[in-house]
Amino acid sequence: MEQLMIVNILLVCIFVIVLVFPFRIKKIEENLEIFLFLCGIAALSVASFASLHGETFGWTPAIILEAFTAPVMITTIAGIPIGIVQIVLIMGLVICFAHKRIHAAIQAMVSRVPLGIIVFFLICGLGLVSSIISAILAAIILVEIVCSLPLGRQEKIGITVISCFSIGLGAALTPLGEPLSTIAISKLSGDPYHAGFGFLLGLLGWYIVPGILALGMLGVVYVKRGNAGGEGLECNLVRESVREVVIRAGKVYLFIMALVFLGEGFKPLILEYIIQIPSEGLFWVNIVSAVLDNATLAAAEIGPQLTLLQVKSALMGLLIAGGMLIPGNIPNIIAAGKMGITSKEWARYGLPLGFALMLVFFAILFVPTYLGIS
Repeated sequence: MEQLMIVNILLVCIFVIVLVFPFRIKKIEENLEIFLFLCGIAALSVASFASLHGETFGWTPAIILEAFTAPVMITTIAGIPIGIVQIVLIMGLVICFAHKRIHAAIQAMVSRVPLGIIVFFLICGLGLVSSIISAILAAIILVEIVCSLPLGRQEKIGITVISCFSIGLGAALTPLGEPLSTIAISKLSGDPYHAGFGFLLGLLGWYIVPGILALGMLGVVYVKRGNAGGEGLECNLVRESVREVVIRAGKVYLFIMALVFLGEGFKPLILEYIIQIPSEGLFWVNIVSAVLDNATLAAAEIGPQLTLLQVKSALMGLLIAGGMLIPGNIPNIIAAGKMGITSKEWARYGLPLGFALMLVFFAILFVPTYLGIS
């Protein structure tokens, strides 16, 4: 028991390092994939000294195999393995080679279609398709379109933040969308859930799809209240090279490997503490996702030991809070970097919207239970 306590203390230290260092140290933020990979190795190595209820943890052939295959083999279509890495690579190359045509098409659309309609379908469309093309590529498309809209700086920032909330939510509907959903499916693929490709759609779709539509309507209202024109954002729309596209796909591969290691490494903590937290607590605890990519927390928390309500609460808390600040989600980081949005500017829109969404979804998730309706 004393050995397990020491292991858990060390794992908590690693967890705090994972939480704090990327936010505080710029060099780590710029090399997040390598940092998380090293932390995952450390966590898995520490966990190998733990034993709980006869179960051992740490390095096993199954975990090593999962780490190598999870990024590239979520499902198969016509016998061809499909994963988030392939989607990122293929769509990145399409945008790379068709950059001029895509940008011309966007300009033509903006000149012909009413702004409110563009904003609604931008927010809702990218939110829904992000589960197929990945949150990363949805964010890249978002930047291309927003920078072409006839809006001022503050209006563009507001639409970008709302859209990133939508993308962050929608990407969780399938394991192709983002690392969080990839890791969640991987962790829940065995007993008792046997999670497959459509598991998260069935579990969270009733909450996420109406939420995306509501965000779309919010975007329309926001644009109508704002003033077009004004100071514009300095957008970096330079065509990416093939090398940059390939490197990004490689980083995604390493990122997911790291999260598999972290998830297995933190398993003693999950068994000992996380599964003891009530569902309501998991929902609000995950507000820390605002300062850390939510996939990292999902890797630490989600496991087959959790009840279905705990899984639902943890994931919804992570998905909503991830939009509050720039470090919280991959789309935020991409959009803010390409559009020159500062952390203070993002927080000005992201924090109020995020807290409002947290309150609304908390009521939707738990009030019926309190009233004895479900």
